[in-house]
Amino acid sequence: MLQAVIVDDEIKALQSLTWELTNFSDEINVIASFTNPNEALSYLEKNTPDCLFLDIEMPTMDGFQFIKKLTNKNFPVVITTAYNQYALKAIKSQALDYLLKPIDTDDLEETIIKIKKFNNKNFSVEKLEMALLNYNSRSIHKRITLNTDGKLLFLESDEILYAESDGNYSTIFLTDGQKIVLTKKLKEVNELLPADSFFRIHNSYIINLNKIKEFLKTDGYVVLKSNHKIPVSRQKKSDFLDML
Repeated sequence: MLQAVIVDDEIKALQSLTWELTNFSDEINVIASFTNPNEALSYLEKNTPDCLFLDIEMPTMDGFQFIKKLTNKNFPVVITTAYNQYALKAIKSQALDYLLKPIDTDDLEETIIKIKKFNNKNFSVEKLEMALLNYNSRSIHKRITLNTDGKLLFLESDEILYAESDGNYSTIFLTDGQKIVLTKKLKEVNELLPADSFFRIHNSYIINLNKIKEFLKTDGYVVLKSNHKIPVSRQKKSDFLDML
């Protein structure tokens, strides 16, 4: 169920939208509502809803000023207003949707669908962060056999930092600084590595999950203990989170 927050300086408008949302009680729940935008900002600093319904015309602070002051922006914003001239500005402020008062039930239903799609595609950064932090008890050491330069090379999982694709070749980077070039595509290398310790985080990279030091939220990168910076592809993020 989606958790929603409403900000509107008009009590009647706030109550009306809350009542409208009760029609979708199986899909959305209003967890907090505010007529004071400063109180709403304080609440949103500590809480992350699934969506925010925000009025534009407020006397002490308009909706666009409110959006600029948000420190936590990991949720979609739906603009609500009685004035349709704000539509373009709402889009430029990166609002997910725009609802014109009085709010039509069919329009609201479409907005809820958009919120669900947004939250399905855009996984929560906080959840990924937490998953990375909780990845503590999987230090499983398995010997990996690699055939290179006419010899068999036996490695422990913990010796490998990451693997990088180079067309029909792949390079494995070790913790001691060595590089091993294999005449294998990255897909083949991925099949050789233990699935509980390694993950193909990008079409060009496989990383050792036990070597992650940081996750850069805004940039979409993981930093390994070796300080190598590896990009996380958008297509892999959800699978990455599920895997962890």
